[in-house]
Amino acid sequence: MTLRSLSVVIPCHNEEGAIAALIAETFAALSDLKLQIIVVDDGSEDNTAARVSELIETEPRLRLIRHALCSGQSAAIRSGVQAARHDWVATLDGDGQNPPDQIRALIARLASASAARVGLVQGQRLKRKDVASRQLASRVANALRNAVLHDGVTDSGCGLKLFRREAWLAMPFFDHIHRFTPALIRREGWEVLVCPVTHRARQAGRSNYSNLQRALVGAIDLLGVAWLIRRSGKPKAAPTEVESEAAFTLPSGALPDPVSHHQ
Repeated sequence: MTLRSLSVVIPCHNEEGAIAALIAETFAALSDLKLQIIVVDDGSEDNTAARVSELIETEPRLRLIRHALCSGQSAAIRSGVQAARHDWVATLDGDGQNPPDQIRALIARLASASAARVGLVQGQRLKRKDVASRQLASRVANALRNAVLHDGVTDSGCGLKLFRREAWLAMPFFDHIHRFTPALIRREGWEVLVCPVTHRARQAGRSNYSNLQRALVGAIDLLGVAWLIRRSGKPKAAPTEVESEAAFTLPSGALPDPVSHHQ
């Protein structure tokens, strides 16, 4: 599959020191694509929105969405995906730790597979540049998540993702869903690919979450996602187009299976 158009969603909270350089780097790395960049300012208390607004004056491919209050990374990603105008969407963390040129690696991984069944290409960070305590907490959390959900992914928290817009929007939304995207994309019947990507130190600012915060919400969310997957039964098949109304014909008295139970 040759990907020619892409929407890039960048969720931000207090990233005024990193965002302008990250946007410029993203445009440069993907210059041959029909590109849209959507920055979602999630209730920042600094000048993140002002930095982006300055760039919009000369860059029509850039869009800014603002949350009046901090609603969380998953909500910010959701706002960006809903506003995306292309079929495929990539995400980057707003702190600059995800090098934008690594989106190329995700695209190449998609091209190497039978893309018709792929819903997500998940980045897997190599040689992480986070502090040791965060790396240890992440390894423990990923091991526990994989043991419960069997999603086949060792780094679901990596912000570098490439996915079908329709597949992401079909997932049942809840806060912190971004940490469980692989498992829930599989739940919808799509295949998930993993791609190694590089990682770098934070470009500016500081982390918005502590290890304790992540652990507390992660444990509760893990139980909820396990329940969702168990309630869905076997993974549903990804939708295919029906060319004839005759395919909908049912035997007398038969009832169709529900297509979806999402709200």
